[in-house]
Amino acid sequence: MLDLIKYIVEQFAEDREHIEYRVEEAEDAITVTVLLSDSDMGKVIGKQGKIAKALRTIVRSATPKGSKKYNVEIKERGEYSAKG
Repeated sequence: MLDLIKYIVEQFAEDREHIEYRVEEAEDAITVTVLLSDSDMGKVIGKQGKIAKALRTIVRSATPKGSKKYNVEIKERGEYSAKG
């Protein structure tokens, strides 16, 4: 599933070499946090969040029935390091 997320995100981002993916696994879900540079945030999220919403829909649809739920979070690199 991470490969699918990477493929979609990299279609919109320009600063591809600075994208970072962090995967955190919990009991019932897997959270994939995509860390982007400030200049790519708008491109990957899209107007009114349409691209991000579509990405989450695709991931939800591609997740096999009965497996852990995937959550996709998109954050700016500086924002994550300040909080995380």
